[in-house]
Amino acid sequence: MANNINRVVVVGTGFVGSSYAFALLNQGVTEELVLIDLNKEKSEGDAMDLNHGLPFAPAPTKIWFGDYRDCKDADIVVLTAGANQKPGETRLDLVDKNVKIFKSIVNEVMKSGFDGIFLVATNPVDILTYATWKFSGLPKERVIGSGTILDTARFRYVLGEYFQVDTRNVHAYIIGEHGDTELPVWSHADIGGRSILEIVEENEEYSLDDLERLFINVRDAAYHIIQRKGATYYGIAMGLVRLTKAILQNENSILTVSAYLDGEYGQNDIYIGVPAVVNRNGIREVLELKLNEEEKEKFAHSVKVLKEVMNHTFQA
Repeated sequence: MANNINRVVVVGTGFVGSSYAFALLNQGVTEELVLIDLNKEKSEGDAMDLNHGLPFAPAPTKIWFGDYRDCKDADIVVLTAGANQKPGETRLDLVDKNVKIFKSIVNEVMKSGFDGIFLVATNPVDILTYATWKFSGLPKERVIGSGTILDTARFRYVLGEYFQVDTRNVHAYIIGEHGDTELPVWSHADIGGRSILEIVEENEEYSLDDLERLFINVRDAAYHIIQRKGATYYGIAMGLVRLTKAILQNENSILTVSAYLDGEYGQNDIYIGVPAVVNRNGIREVLELKLNEEEKEKFAHSVKVLKEVMNHTFQA
């Protein structure tokens, strides 16, 4: 790692990658930002465009279009490249296309001598995070997927709207696959220390049916956005910046990321969305929430669905 100067490399400057670069610049998170993409012209254009915003940025950032050799001194390499989800397609439909793309990207990054942390955002994120870990040979704590960080943010947003409370004071998690089998942890959801389930029980204006409807909207949010504008990118870009800050500033922040489970929640050899403590070394620890019986079953089902796809993908 070079002279205490933070370097972030973004591989893939499509909607998510370029939104992430823009959000990173706006928040002044890193000293160096490198853009890599097969479409060189697009990436060069992005670098030029972002550099023109520097006079308005909160901190100086050196931004350039580069290549895999620039990964050698990178602290974080963020993977946002790959095929996008099309309307009507699930995240799991993308597996085979993106695993192939990732194999060549991760090999190129590792060839540079990279020894930092991978952040993976491309879908299906849990499986591609596992693939990145396998292909890179890095320790499990230094390969992190964006997991359910965005689902959790969406969840907190809709709960904040429903209860008319600042979304930052809502504490609730979505765990499991970043996709159709994810689940809300209602047993640990609270607002200002008060259980959300208790609040609903004590107030006639709220109902459990409403909560279920809110969760379904969260789970299916990406489909609604893709239908309207073709892709989702602002929310996930900000989630990735949040993760980047937690790493570079050694925050020990608790975020719902795709982390490797080695016995936690009774599961093994899988990357899946769970709350974890994130710092300069990557994932310090996975937080094991005490789930109720229904939540345990749903989480086990989520693992099972991912493992079925993984067995098909990694059987060779």
